[in-house]
Amino acid sequence: ERERVAVRKRQAQRRVFIATISSVAVLGTLLICVVASPGWKVVKATFFDVSYGREVLHLVIRGLLMNLHLTVIASISIAICAMGLALARTSQSAAMTPFRILATVYVDVFRGIPLLLVIFLIGFGVPALRIAGVTSNVTVLGTIAVIMTYSAYVAEVLRSGILSVHPSQRAAARSLGLSQGQTLRFVVLPQALKRVVPPLLNDLVALLKDTGLVSILGVTDAIRAAQIEGSQTFNYTPYVVAAILFLLITVPLTRYTDHVLARSIARQNAQGSV
Repeated sequence: ERERVAVRKRQAQRRVFIATISSVAVLGTLLICVVASPGWKVVKATFFDVSYGREVLHLVIRGLLMNLHLTVIASISIAICAMGLALARTSQSAAMTPFRILATVYVDVFRGIPLLLVIFLIGFGVPALRIAGVTSNVTVLGTIAVIMTYSAYVAEVLRSGILSVHPSQRAAARSLGLSQGQTLRFVVLPQALKRVVPPLLNDLVALLKDTGLVSILGVTDAIRAAQIEGSQTFNYTPYVVAAILFLLITVPLTRYTDHVLARSIARQNAQGSV
């Protein structure tokens, strides 16, 4: 046993050594190619001006707070709308047929239209209608467009989670005297939501980034703030600053998503081996 442990340890060390050498060689080569390129000095001065980046940092952070604000509001609204769509699409009741058809059409339409076009249509189309009592605030309209599109995607994620619950779970719950609503609430949904947590976290990461698209309506988020500063000086370092700030938020979320997914897979494998 000690010999096997020693062999596995040597193999692990060898793999780490090879991976390190390979990574250094590849990344070092790429870095040398970039730095040695003829236009590197211009690119460095235009995109990686550290002093200018510090100067505009607070403006981009202020815009990023808008992105986070929109993400929180949109996430709550998307969760409610998507759950309604998913329940409508998975319902087997004859009385729910028209709602099931409408939900299917909604999902097909908003999954098929690019988010950018939805933002244009809602952001510019709704104010053009001049309907009394309907807001023309671009922040509100942009957020509504994001909610409408993402609700369609998240609804399909939730629907897949609901359909993944084995029918025997419903049958067992009904045999214990639970009603259809109680079965859905206490048996089906808890299992379904647990299974779709990783893809929902992925959608959250994508949502945070896509809130930047509302800047095309004039909303001053991180991207818009970077655009304003860059257009005044023709120095695009603010875009790099905005990208770094987004990475500081999305990378930890992505790694947490991977952790949740790995834990879910390990749990399923453990159940399968019992």
